[in-house]
Amino acid sequence: MFRRICENDWAIYRRYVDTFYHTDAVNAPVPVENYRLTFDEMLRSDAYLKGYIFEYEGKPCGFALLSKTFSQEAGGVSVTIEEIYMEPEYRGKGLATEFFEWLKAQPGIMRLRIEVEDDNEGAKRLYERMGFELLPYLQMVIDKQRTIHK
Repeated sequence: MFRRICENDWAIYRRYVDTFYHTDAVNAPVPVENYRLTFDEMLRSDAYLKGYIFEYEGKPCGFALLSKTFSQEAGGVSVTIEEIYMEPEYRGKGLATEFFEWLKAQPGIMRLRIEVEDDNEGAKRLYERMGFELLPYLQMVIDKQRTIHK
Protein backbone atom coordinates (compact mmCIF):
# COMPACT_ATOMS: atom_id res chain seq x y z
CA MET A 1 0.00 0.00 0.00
CA PHE A 2 1.07 3.60 -0.48
CA ARG A 3 -0.26 6.99 0.51
CA ARG A 4 0.54 10.64 -0.13
CA ILE A 5 3.15 12.20 2.11
CA CYS A 6 1.71 14.51 4.75
CA GLU A 7 3.14 17.06 7.17
CA ASN A 8 3.62 14.46 9.92
CA ASP A 9 5.91 12.36 7.68
CA TRP A 10 9.03 14.56 7.89
CA ALA A 11 11.05 12.17 10.10
CA ILE A 12 10.09 9.13 8.00
CA TYR A 13 10.81 10.94 4.73
CA ARG A 14 14.15 12.28 5.94
CA ARG A 15 15.29 8.83 7.10
CA TYR A 16 14.36 7.16 3.81
CA VAL A 17 15.86 9.89 1.63
CA ASP A 18 19.09 9.82 3.61
CA THR A 19 19.24 6.03 3.32
CA PHE A 20 18.49 6.19 -0.41
CA TYR A 21 21.24 8.72 -1.07
CA HIS A 22 23.77 6.51 0.67
CA THR A 23 23.08 3.41 -1.43
CA ASP A 24 24.52 2.19 -4.71
CA ALA A 25 21.30 3.31 -6.41
CA VAL A 26 22.70 6.84 -6.76
CA ASN A 27 26.06 8.11 -7.86
CA ALA A 28 26.32 11.04 -5.42
CA PRO A 29 24.61 12.23 -2.25
CA VAL A 30 22.74 15.53 -2.21
CA PRO A 31 23.03 18.21 0.47
CA VAL A 32 20.85 17.39 3.48
CA GLU A 33 19.22 20.82 3.28
CA ASN A 34 17.72 19.76 -0.06
CA TYR A 35 15.63 17.13 1.75
CA ARG A 36 13.74 19.83 3.61
CA LEU A 37 13.38 22.05 0.53
CA THR A 38 11.84 19.14 -1.34
CA PHE A 39 9.56 18.12 1.52
CA ASP A 40 8.31 21.69 1.96
CA GLU A 41 7.62 21.99 -1.78
CA MET A 42 5.60 18.76 -1.74
CA LEU A 43 3.45 20.16 1.06
CA ARG A 44 3.12 23.59 -0.55
CA SER A 45 1.73 22.35 -3.86
CA ASP A 46 1.63 19.33 -6.11
CA ALA A 47 2.42 21.43 -9.19
CA TYR A 48 5.94 20.00 -9.41
CA LEU A 49 6.28 17.21 -6.88
CA LYS A 50 4.30 14.48 -5.21
CA GLY A 51 5.62 12.19 -2.54
CA TYR A 52 4.35 8.85 -1.32
CA ILE A 53 5.07 6.65 1.66
CA PHE A 54 4.92 2.89 1.18
CA GLU A 55 3.39 0.89 4.02
CA TYR A 56 3.20 -2.80 4.73
CA GLU A 57 0.80 -4.02 7.40
CA GLY A 58 0.47 -0.42 8.62
CA LYS A 59 4.23 0.14 8.97
CA PRO A 60 6.19 2.62 6.80
CA CYS A 61 8.70 0.79 4.62
CA GLY A 62 9.74 3.12 1.80
CA PHE A 63 8.99 6.19 -0.27
CA ALA A 64 8.65 7.51 -3.81
CA LEU A 65 9.17 11.01 -5.13
CA LEU A 66 7.59 12.07 -8.44
CA SER A 67 8.06 15.19 -10.51
CA LYS A 68 5.98 16.26 -13.47
CA THR A 69 6.24 18.33 -16.59
CA PHE A 70 4.21 18.77 -19.74
CA SER A 71 5.80 17.05 -22.72
CA GLN A 72 5.04 18.09 -26.24
CA GLU A 73 6.71 14.87 -27.41
CA ALA A 74 4.40 12.72 -25.26
CA GLY A 75 1.36 14.91 -25.85
CA GLY A 76 0.65 15.51 -22.20
CA VAL A 77 1.93 15.14 -18.67
CA SER A 78 5.25 13.36 -18.19
CA VAL A 79 5.93 12.01 -14.71
CA THR A 80 9.46 11.18 -13.61
CA ILE A 81 9.93 8.79 -10.75
CA GLU A 82 12.77 10.78 -9.21
CA GLU A 83 13.37 8.43 -6.32
CA ILE A 84 11.92 5.17 -5.13
CA TYR A 85 13.23 3.27 -2.14
CA MET A 86 11.99 0.25 -0.26
CA GLU A 87 13.57 -1.17 2.87
CA PRO A 88 15.31 -4.42 1.86
CA GLU A 89 13.06 -6.69 3.94
CA TYR A 90 9.98 -5.34 2.12
CA ARG A 91 11.27 -5.78 -1.40
CA GLY A 92 9.57 -8.48 -3.46
CA LYS A 93 6.21 -8.03 -1.74
CA GLY A 94 4.60 -6.34 -4.75
CA LEU A 95 4.52 -2.80 -3.33
CA ALA A 96 6.53 -1.19 -6.13
CA THR A 97 4.61 -3.18 -8.74
CA GLU A 98 1.31 -1.97 -7.28
CA PHE A 99 2.63 1.60 -7.34
CA PHE A 100 3.81 1.42 -10.95
CA GLU A 101 0.53 -0.15 -12.08
CA TRP A 102 -1.40 2.60 -10.32
CA LEU A 103 0.76 5.27 -11.96
CA LYS A 104 0.29 3.75 -15.41
CA ALA A 105 -3.49 3.81 -14.91
CA GLN A 106 -3.67 7.49 -13.95
CA PRO A 107 -5.62 9.51 -16.52
CA GLY A 108 -3.70 12.36 -18.12
CA ILE A 109 -0.25 10.87 -17.56
CA MET A 110 1.14 10.24 -21.02
CA ARG A 111 4.71 9.27 -20.10
CA LEU A 112 6.54 7.76 -17.16
CA ARG A 113 10.29 8.12 -16.82
CA ILE A 114 12.78 6.70 -14.37
CA GLU A 115 16.55 6.82 -14.06
CA VAL A 116 18.58 3.83 -12.98
CA GLU A 117 22.28 3.30 -12.42
CA ASP A 118 23.70 1.07 -15.15
CA ASP A 119 24.89 -1.58 -12.68
CA ASN A 120 21.59 -1.79 -10.73
CA GLU A 121 20.46 -5.01 -12.40
CA GLY A 122 17.61 -5.78 -9.97
CA ALA A 123 16.00 -2.38 -10.49
CA LYS A 124 16.46 -2.60 -14.27
CA ARG A 125 14.71 -5.99 -14.34
CA LEU A 126 11.80 -4.63 -12.28
CA TYR A 127 11.44 -1.55 -14.49
CA GLU A 128 11.55 -3.62 -17.67
CA ARG A 129 8.84 -5.93 -16.26
CA MET A 130 6.77 -2.80 -15.65
CA GLY A 131 7.11 -1.85 -19.32
CA PHE A 132 9.91 0.72 -19.18
CA GLU A 133 12.25 0.81 -22.17
CA LEU A 134 15.79 2.15 -22.46
CA LEU A 135 16.02 5.52 -24.15
CA PRO A 136 18.39 5.63 -27.13
CA TYR A 137 20.05 8.88 -26.10
CA LEU A 138 22.04 10.47 -23.32
CA GLN A 139 20.79 13.23 -21.11
CA MET A 140 22.91 16.25 -20.33
CA VAL A 141 22.56 18.62 -17.41
CA ILE A 142 23.80 21.85 -15.93
CA ASP A 143 23.52 21.38 -12.18
CA LYS A 144 24.19 24.73 -10.50
CA GLN A 145 24.54 23.17 -7.07
CA ARG A 146 27.23 20.74 -8.12
CA THR A 147 29.03 23.41 -10.16
CA ILE A 148 29.15 25.70 -7.12
CA HIS A 149 30.62 22.98 -4.89
CA LYS A 150 33.40 21.89 -7.28
